[in-house]
Amino acid sequence: MVALKSTNCLVCAVDLGGTNLRAATVDRDGHIHQRARFPTPQTTDPQEIVSAIAAAVAECAKQAAGQIRYVSVVVPGSVQPQSGLTVNAPNVPAIVGFALKEALESRLEQPVLIENDANAAAVGEMWFGAGRGLKTIVCFTLGTGVGSGVILNGEIWRGIDGTGGEIGHTSVDPCGGVQCKCGNTGCLEVYASATGLVRIARELLPLHPQSALQEIAAADLSAKAIAHAAQHGDACALAAFETMATRLGIGVANIVNALNPEAIVIAGGVSAAFDLFAPRVRAEVMRRAFPVPAQRCRIVKAECGDDAGLVGAARLAFDAQESATPA
Repeated sequence: MVALKSTNCLVCAVDLGGTNLRAATVDRDGHIHQRARFPTPQTTDPQEIVSAIAAAVAECAKQAAGQIRYVSVVVPGSVQPQSGLTVNAPNVPAIVGFALKEALESRLEQPVLIENDANAAAVGEMWFGAGRGLKTIVCFTLGTGVGSGVILNGEIWRGIDGTGGEIGHTSVDPCGGVQCKCGNTGCLEVYASATGLVRIARELLPLHPQSALQEIAAADLSAKAIAHAAQHGDACALAAFETMATRLGIGVANIVNALNPEAIVIAGGVSAAFDLFAPRVRAEVMRRAFPVPAQRCRIVKAECGDDAGLVGAARLAFDAQESATPA
């Protein structure tokens, strides 16, 4: 990534998650200013998603004094950045096959960039986070689902159809019988996501009648609550993280062998519990991957936190502006 020219313009970056929609204005130094947060509409109508994104942008624009020059939206699925078409998005199915870029540009009357959320998080971590100074990383975003962004020699790897890097939907337990929203069984996403961790804990609860998690209503059980219990030595919670980490380790080991990256960066909400699962992930990688790439590859926690996707989305928009501006 080249150095950016300094100006006062802002990008409104929008992170469309399966559960929440977050937006922020970001300047060329990577500093975040205004923020907005809304629940993601649980709908089959893509226009409701468009309206929610437009509302978030408007909320940020109220405080930005007209400085927003570009809108950059990241989505939890595969996209074709040029056309803005969403190829797949298991956790936001309303936008699959929908020309989100065109619809937003018509609504907002501003240029809009569409990108995969994990790709943006990887870019954010290479700009200001755990990937600084590196050229080849894989960034996993562990949230409602499992996203992944692959950067090879400084460039996002998209694949021929724009669907490259969907590691969350590789099979780590195809005979396990747990079906993913994508239709496959045994995807990494059904084990290493926040929703997967909750499912695992619920399945283990009958084996742990003394667990503190028994006191939480089934509907209220969350990854955060499981992490809190695990930090206090709860056997059920620790077992849930053990299962989750084993499957994540299998997925990471496959990537280490296939791509030989310099680092695996773990981002997303579940990364807050990094210390609970990282040792087992590392152990699985050392056990399953070839020794040389396994020893070379660092497994690190993202440094930009939940803002990785927002910062990366802004950087991609600024890069797009730079490339479109005559020298």
